[in-house]
Amino acid sequence: MASDRRTATATTEAAAATATRATVAAATGAVPAADAGPVPRFPDGFLWGVATSAAQIEGAADLRGPSVWDVFTAEPGRIKDGSTAAVACDHYHRYREDVALLAGLGVDAYRFSISWPRVGSPGGLDFYDRLVDEVCAAGIHPVPTLFHWDLPAGLDWLERDTAARFADHAATVAARLGDRVKRWITLNEPAEHTLLGHALGVHAPGRRLLFDALPVAHHQLLAHGAAVQALRASGPCAIGVTNSHTPVHPASGSAADREAADLYDVLLNRLFADPVLLGTYPAGLGESMPGDVSADLRTVSEPIDFYGVNYYAPTRVGAPQGTEIDFGGVRMPAELPFSVREITGVPHTDFGWPVLPDGLTELLTTLCDRYGDRLPPVLITENGCSYEGIDDQDRIAYLDGHVRALHRAVEAGVDVRGYFVWTLLDNFEWAEGYARRFGLVHVDHSTQARTPKASYTWFRELLRAQRD
Repeated sequence: MASDRRTATATTEAAAATATRATVAAATGAVPAADAGPVPRFPDGFLWGVATSAAQIEGAADLRGPSVWDVFTAEPGRIKDGSTAAVACDHYHRYREDVALLAGLGVDAYRFSISWPRVGSPGGLDFYDRLVDEVCAAGIHPVPTLFHWDLPAGLDWLERDTAARFADHAATVAARLGDRVKRWITLNEPAEHTLLGHALGVHAPGRRLLFDALPVAHHQLLAHGAAVQALRASGPCAIGVTNSHTPVHPASGSAADREAADLYDVLLNRLFADPVLLGTYPAGLGESMPGDVSADLRTVSEPIDFYGVNYYAPTRVGAPQGTEIDFGGVRMPAELPFSVREITGVPHTDFGWPVLPDGLTELLTTLCDRYGDRLPPVLITENGCSYEGIDDQDRIAYLDGHVRALHRAVEAGVDVRGYFVWTLLDNFEWAEGYARRFGLVHVDHSTQARTPKASYTWFRELLRAQRD
């Protein structure tokens, strides 16, 4: 009888999983991978990869200086499960095992970040020497990001000098690794670092400055431009920046909702893209920035070779509702001049984010229309989702749908040169701690055992099929 009950339960769970994948397909246009047929072929030379960040996987916190995230996680109540990234995935000690997982996937490139606090510590660059050598020996292109939110404790993006210090950091790293690294990313998601870390206080360093956080945006942009100059001086290389982008949809056709959505689009999309690509701020924002803004923008808009786009989901925005809102794990204060609304009628990831692959096509064609020939070739530097389980069929459906949506953007004429899945390993997910799993590889954080998930196998087979 027990065996019969287990069989019945397994049958019910399998049927539920099939129904869930069918719901994803119906709502998003993503067909379950088993039924969709081959993913269309991307152009020759298209770069396939995965991405990680130092603060989320390296651990070995005792072998580097402290970052703002170390300070933040030490404050009670900041991280939802009370955890820290002191050990994380122990990548610092297990990097050879992790590079072997990359080689097993068959990726062309590995996007990782270089911990600024580690570079400033004795022997810190030795680790990245070893990592880059291991990646290159596996026949994989290293694509380092120079800043992925782990600012050294004691530095402050409210201070202009931090931009100059970052240029020095870029020059130091390039002098050591530039003989093997030919693609560099300066910053990762300065919009989120500004908004979540300095305006809303839910990420490190935990400030709640609202619009008084705008100097943080300006100084990060200035840091990007100064780093481009430093990297150019180091020798031939390709340089880009990674911004997160989201299609913004008004909650209704009302003038108030459209105005709120336009403002959100400016703050999350155009505030960081316009200065880099056009050399200007969106109307009205330049006056709020510190220093000689015109001169700074000439540095910010130093030519780049590619533009990194991180995409996860569209955003629905309406007029302010006069009350605090919890959205996607973030408390949005009542005084904001917009409110982020739930997107209903579609599946959501375990993080509560809507699954809408067509948003990626929309986003890329919008960027192409908005910036024209000022938009360099695009790399999708992050795309992924949080789901539990090792047989992660929902992640496969999500990735399958987004890769197909990306191909539709290529067919529409967007010059996309590569795609990086977020992420290789289940990691420290910032304020969520270890409660969210984005990895193609499951990590048991009590033992550090790595177990490739079904999505790892799916991505490996996708890459093989693209090369046949």
